[in-house]
Amino acid sequence: MSEALERSLDRLSRVRGVRGSMFVAADDGLVVGQLLMEGVNGKAVAALAASLARKVGGAAAATGAGQLSFVQVEATAGTLLLAPAAGDLLVVALAEPQVNVGLCRLEMMRAAEAVR
Repeated sequence: MSEALERSLDRLSRVRGVRGSMFVAADDGLVVGQLLMEGVNGKAVAALAASLARKVGGAAAATGAGQLSFVQVEATAGTLLLAPAAGDLLVVALAEPQVNVGLCRLEMMRAAEAVR
């Protein structure tokens, strides 16, 4: 993984409440790079993120909403955030429920730009 991608994951993971950040291949859910707290199953998060991006992206296209730009899934124990990046990659963050989503999204957009 390049130094720019590592810096991007580090910045994203420093947002209070973020438990992990990763770059994931959108088509197959393989982890390209990750920075996760202990106990986070990176492979499972990556597979979920890729599957979710495909399904939500397909639904958005089918309804005429355009291309996927950001997905936020909230559950009782945490939040999954994902955004597309260049090169068929996804930027993914796994966070606690009270995370500042706006700040997290800003860092995710910066990370997506680092891929280009």
